[in-house]
Amino acid sequence: MNRLSVVDEIFLRAHRGMGTPIALQGLWRTAEPVEHELLHRIHEALRTGPLGRRVVRARVPGARPRWVTNTRAHPLALAEQPIPAAAVLDWADEQGFGLDPEFEPGWRMSAAALDDGGYALALTCSHALADGRAVALAVDHALEGTPLAAPIVGHSDWADAKHMWATVLGGTARALRHGPPARPTPPGKRTTQPTTGKIAQSAALQIPAREWNRVAVAHDGTANSLFVHIMAKMLWHTGFPADTIAASLPVDTRDEPRVDNDMAMTEIAITRDDTPSTLRRKARTAYEHRMTSPGGIPEELLQVIPDRWAYTLAKGAGERDILCSNIGTLPDSLLSLGPHPCTGVIARAIHPGLRPDAIPRTRLSGYFTRIADAYTLSLVSLDPEAIPSASALTALARQTLDELRLPATSW
Repeated sequence: MNRLSVVDEIFLRAHRGMGTPIALQGLWRTAEPVEHELLHRIHEALRTGPLGRRVVRARVPGARPRWVTNTRAHPLALAEQPIPAAAVLDWADEQGFGLDPEFEPGWRMSAAALDDGGYALALTCSHALADGRAVALAVDHALEGTPLAAPIVGHSDWADAKHMWATVLGGTARALRHGPPARPTPPGKRTTQPTTGKIAQSAALQIPAREWNRVAVAHDGTANSLFVHIMAKMLWHTGFPADTIAASLPVDTRDEPRVDNDMAMTEIAITRDDTPSTLRRKARTAYEHRMTSPGGIPEELLQVIPDRWAYTLAKGAGERDILCSNIGTLPDSLLSLGPHPCTGVIARAIHPGLRPDAIPRTRLSGYFTRIADAYTLSLVSLDPEAIPSASALTALARQTLDELRLPATSW
């Protein structure tokens, strides 16, 4: 759609310092160098593809901002010197700067030679442009020309404003017939000591799909419920004191291959007694009941009021103790860069510019993907006191996977 959704605008406000900064990232590794000519071809395909767009604000009050084509892109960023292979995630964490889907290009492609002879490629884009699944679709389109659903052309600003005001005023009037809605529960606050080091720590592990599925079946669960179970166990292993963990679960809602934020959020409460089997049932129920605005007030209200009001009303929306994002199976086209087979592929989110005084409630985020015969568990910790380093996060993941006898290879 060429008009921004409620979710798009939440992520757009984060670029203005109103919310947790989030960028999506795809990351590839090969065992051999990749030619610069090939990288420039991929960059050009992305520049003229669905990520090549920017936000234009409407001049009519109530009309939503719209997307317009923007073929101006950040140049391909090539590291001047090889980077340590063991530090590839640290390098990738630094590629989220300068993304602005309104006034600057909202995505960047970066590449670096590794000191072990391999190569790394990162595509980083504003979450306002795309969710995790959409990033994979955009790359598949760039590499293989795989067709995408045609954009939905919206109405004029005047027509869109009329539609939005009718939706908001009519929906609010219906909701208020049942009395004023309860005040939304503020997000759980978390304090941390100021730090001069990194707030967010990253890790990624690759697990054979056969082994992961074997363990899931043995516990009467699914690949997804085992993922959620592992994320909860990891948080408890950090010393998280509560006996219940609130987990947010993004849900892919697209019915066609589109590059946008086609997602909703739901949540489950996880107790220490839960298993992959019980979490399977909880998740299935939760997917039928998505998070909504309080009291039936139309969520479109957030799009017709000033940004700072909208931020205040939506502050902390979707944030829980852990985030479990199952991005799903990635296209086979992502298994190679031209003639170069990939030794690893991950999709995840990063938090460029996150301040110590603005750490969200979410302590641990996980991004789960499958490609070919392997699952990849990409982790981001936002708890610098409990997890002070990437090695500590990797050790925590390995401990939890070892308890389930799941073999894993670190990135």
